[in-house]
Amino acid sequence: MTSPAWRIVPLDPAWDRRAFISGSPALDRYFHQQVTQDIRRRVTACFVAVEEPGPQIVGYYTLASASIALADLPPDLAKRLPRYPSVPAVRLGRLAVDQTCQGRGLGGVLLADALARALRADIAAYALLVDAKDATAVAFYQHHGFLAFASQPLTLFLPLATAQALL
Repeated sequence: MTSPAWRIVPLDPAWDRRAFISGSPALDRYFHQQVTQDIRRRVTACFVAVEEPGPQIVGYYTLASASIALADLPPDLAKRLPRYPSVPAVRLGRLAVDQTCQGRGLGGVLLADALARALRADIAAYALLVDAKDATAVAFYQHHGFLAFASQPLTLFLPLATAQALL
């Protein structure tokens, strides 16, 4: 069996996104109708996995700047940080895989790429932050080392120093 020929690149707004179907109406609607407006307004960046030959879009994720209130972090992590009201973070806003590629590890590949981009960024960030849609998504992120906030169990984070050690 050959390995998948996926490339992860910034979304080209000219590419046809209509064939992408993840099975989540909200994620599909966003990708089909809203993402290019958010890119143009500079409120998010979108990266897509394309399968060769093609390219056919088989997955995507978005990144944006965010912050985490220092008081929301677990005390053992917060005590190691400066006493600012919040620390900078990168928000993984959405992550979806086309139904044709689900179960092939592409979600993990997209997550690893998002972490690598956050680590390479010239602007400092403490963590990658995600808002999981449901318990299945929480389990996916926890499997990859993310920690849930006690007060918001669907919001998780991974310190980028931890990610760097893993990558």
